[in-house]
Amino acid sequence: MDFGVLKARFFEALDRENGSISGAARAVGVNGATAYGWARKAGVRGRGKTGTSGHPGRAEYDRLRAAGVRRREAAAQAGVHERTARDWDRGIRKIGDARLHPDGRRIDYKTGVTTTGTDGSEPSLAAVEAVLHPRFLTVTEREMIADMHREGRSLRAIGRALGRPASTVKREIDARAVNGVYRPHRAQRAWANGRARPKDAKLAQDGPLREFVADKLRERWSPEQICNALVIEFPDDGSMRVSPETIYQAIYVQARGGLRREVALALRTGRTRRKPHRSPQQRTSRFADEMVMISERPAEVTDRAVPGHWEGDLIVGPRSETAIVTLVERSTRYVMLGHLPGGHTAEEVRDVLVPLIQTLPEHLRGSLTWDQGCEMAAHKQFTLATGVPVYFCDPHSPWQRGSNENTNGLLRQYFPKSTDLSVHSPADLEHVAQQLNARPRKTLGWQTPAERLRDLLTAT
Repeated sequence: MDFGVLKARFFEALDRENGSISGAARAVGVNGATAYGWARKAGVRGRGKTGTSGHPGRAEYDRLRAAGVRRREAAAQAGVHERTARDWDRGIRKIGDARLHPDGRRIDYKTGVTTTGTDGSEPSLAAVEAVLHPRFLTVTEREMIADMHREGRSLRAIGRALGRPASTVKREIDARAVNGVYRPHRAQRAWANGRARPKDAKLAQDGPLREFVADKLRERWSPEQICNALVIEFPDDGSMRVSPETIYQAIYVQARGGLRREVALALRTGRTRRKPHRSPQQRTSRFADEMVMISERPAEVTDRAVPGHWEGDLIVGPRSETAIVTLVERSTRYVMLGHLPGGHTAEEVRDVLVPLIQTLPEHLRGSLTWDQGCEMAAHKQFTLATGVPVYFCDPHSPWQRGSNENTNGLLRQYFPKSTDLSVHSPADLEHVAQQLNARPRKTLGWQTPAERLRDLLTAT
């Protein structure tokens, strides 16, 4: 018998055997290994197998999505990253450093290479087994449609059994039946093959748009500048439009066949790979001990109405090898300096800060505000030793410690940048602190920080 005819008979038997590859192989008298090879190439998996992910939150996520919960909310409740949830909805499976798409594309995000497991004549195994949104019919539902349709059940009865409208069942049978016979596995393969919509990336095609973008990149324009320039220079030409994201993808993803890699040198960062940006909620905590952020700081600290609240930081020498601890009281602008002769690790900074704060009377030990520098990793130990809570500024927000930043600028008169700070003794630092505390300040009504602090001490 002709090999092609035998293969066709095998797939017909596969429908009759309810998807059992072994049963279909026995029915047509073909070797089991050959039958499984045919099924695998055609994207068919034996009945009883599943393509579901082993992620612990997958079942809960699917349940929430089936109940109509939005993707972002369902992902948050199931403890799943939103990108993973989006991949599940699209039928994308992660395999190592690659993502396998329903249309058979395998994109390796380390190398940027896209490969496909089919020649376009048959859908891939990933396409057939893709677990997509509940609105799509599954192979199991198609088998039920075939069984009940063969039994002569009405469209409404089939729809009730599936929990779907009768119109969905009618469209499926009308579109997939061959000569009045509905074959569920053939229908599944046809559906999977129809999902692939290959389309060249916009900047992968030669033409005026690609030339314009490439020329402007060589002139070191940013993708956003290029996008807006196209609207101005070609106001009536809709084909001369591209988004900044499309330009970035053409540069970074080699597989899209976009702009040459040399053009990537025009980007200001000079990176060859994209750097992901996370929202504050997704960022990993900087320290092992949880930080208390400045947003939780009491209002009395913010308005400087109550003395005893301090701002702290380091000023560092060349190559960050030497440093000095600087503390400024928010109400009086009183300055205290700490000596760090050997380094500024978290333990060394803690061992300087603790005795420095303990020289103050208890009513002036209100709080300490610091940036998120790694030198404050031992903040919990500092708080336990002194009873002073530490509040952390938001990333890249120096204005939240404005008094300390201003004081550090004044200190650079005594400790210029690029000078070795380890040569200054504790006595030198005390002398500088006394000079700063004896300088009148406009913000204090031309009083000095030392006078303001003295008034506080004598008043109590």
